[in-house]
Amino acid sequence: MPDDSVFLALAHPVRRRLLQLLAGGPRTAGDLAEQFDLSRPAVAEHLSVLRRAELVRDVPVGRQRRYHLTAEPLAEVEDWLHPFEHLWRARLRSLADVAEEDT
Repeated sequence: MPDDSVFLALAHPVRRRLLQLLAGGPRTAGDLAEQFDLSRPAVAEHLSVLRRAELVRDVPVGRQRRYHLTAEPLAEVEDWLHPFEHLWRARLRSLADVAEEDT
C-alpha cells in the first residue's frame, strides 16, 4: 500500500497539476511556477511536498534544479486502486449508455 504522504500529496489540485506538467518531461521550478497564479515560494512548497512523497526528484543543473516525475509511487497507487476499479467502470458504462440513448 502506498505511503500516506503520497495520498496527501495527490489531494491538492496544484500538486496534481504539477505532476501532469512533469509527465511531459523535466522542468525547472521557475518554468513550473510560470504555469500558476501563485508565488514562486508557494510553488516551491508544493514541489517540496511532492519531493517528500517521492513523487518527484530534483537534479541540479548549473544554478537551477530540474524536477522529474517519479512514477513508482503512482504505480503503487494504481495497484492499490485496482480492486475498486469495477465500482467506477460500471458507473461510467451506465453514464455512457444514458448519453447514447439521448443521441
